[in-house]
Amino acid sequence: MDNQGQLGLQIDYTGMMKGPQNPDGFRNEELQGLQTKLDQAKASLEIRWEAGQLDFTKILISIKEQVPEIIKYADTVATRFDNFVVLGIGGSALGPLAVHQALNHYYYNELPPEKRRHRPRLYVVDNIDPVRFNELMEILDPKRTLFNVISKSGNTSETMAQFLIVRDILRRECGNSYPEHIVVTTDKEKGNLLPIALEEGFHRFVIPTGIGGRFSELTPVGLLAAAVCGIDIDQLMDGALSMDHWIWESKGVLANPAQLRAGLAYLSWQKGKNISVFMPYADGLKTMADWYAQLWAESLGKRYDLQGREVFVGQTPVKALGVTDQHSQVQLYVEGPDDKVLSFVTVEKFKQTRIIPLDSELPEDIHFLGGRTLEELLFAEQKATEYALTLANRQHQKIILSSLDAYNIGQLLLLLEWETAYMGELLNINAFDQPGVEEGKNGTYALMGRKGYEKKKLEIEESGKIRYTLK
Repeated sequence: MDNQGQLGLQIDYTGMMKGPQNPDGFRNEELQGLQTKLDQAKASLEIRWEAGQLDFTKILISIKEQVPEIIKYADTVATRFDNFVVLGIGGSALGPLAVHQALNHYYYNELPPEKRRHRPRLYVVDNIDPVRFNELMEILDPKRTLFNVISKSGNTSETMAQFLIVRDILRRECGNSYPEHIVVTTDKEKGNLLPIALEEGFHRFVIPTGIGGRFSELTPVGLLAAAVCGIDIDQLMDGALSMDHWIWESKGVLANPAQLRAGLAYLSWQKGKNISVFMPYADGLKTMADWYAQLWAESLGKRYDLQGREVFVGQTPVKALGVTDQHSQVQLYVEGPDDKVLSFVTVEKFKQTRIIPLDSELPEDIHFLGGRTLEELLFAEQKATEYALTLANRQHQKIILSSLDAYNIGQLLLLLEWETAYMGELLNINAFDQPGVEEGKNGTYALMGRKGYEKKKLEIEESGKIRYTLK
């Protein structure tokens, strides 16, 4: 059956439920039997909301009120710069890139200025590969480029390294006007980036206190880049707010989209489905799968539960793209180990399509394509993949967007964030920290010579004395 959303987004979870072709699917009684546990999860999330640990939903209205300020700044800089470069990593990079790719022209940077509405090209530098970084700097004119440095703490080694290099270049190329080429998005009151920004006069936007990077797209972290590149962030926030209202106000797992998807994920995890495949059927959503993978993995992959017991939980997210990965991954999903649950994301109506020419002189076996559209072919491929999975008795569900527009993307982002929060509660873990990442950060500080990490450096060097290497 379909769960009809109030304002466009739908969830079709037929492929998760018991039926003639899906004898191992869940029964309604199993799903509704989770209601007490989901009600407890909601009560726990309300406590987190009060404690400032659920700010991705709590601050939506205040962020919506900041939209005019963000748009005003974006419109001003859009007339001055040819390039807008995001310096960030993790959610600070994946979120802006996912929304940009979903809502702007797929080849946005290659368009002439008039077809970009005279908005800057966007580059997101989400890694520290020196070749890639140098090659980007080779094609940019620093005097025509604005750099957005995103780091809440100012301790992010990758982002701060990029910032120091860029600032040095701008000082040489732009002289005393170099601060006009840097805008920072950071904490309001603390961190290493804040005092630099205040002293050197960089324009600032604030990352709200209770927001982690993977939950930050619907804040200035993501909204600034979107606005600079001409995306309607008003509609983006409206979509998010509508989804937030739907989730807060709906009662029962069959009416609440976040409870429904989290409940199905939890039931599938209990049945040994340790892999969650996110497979959009739209190239514009390709990077959304990257964003989802971080959200799901970093939030739910935990060693300890809330009582401090070792549990080692979490589903491994896998990103796929329809129809591309029908020819690379679906063979495994249909006939390989039954340890996966798939989420398709489909779009009911594309912004444009293309008719396939009819040519009677071609071999008869491809005549059937003539006169049809690429949109029809894409839909057929997706439905055929669902059918193949159903015949193989493999679990799958589908998020349906009426179109790829800012409103629908706002709904999708918040749905997935809420689903993750609910899943964390069902797994009895903290979905809002990332202790496994911190050890790697500390190791990097030690190896790069940061003061106070001398002991850690010795530990790392000691651990690396015995190596097994083939040359």
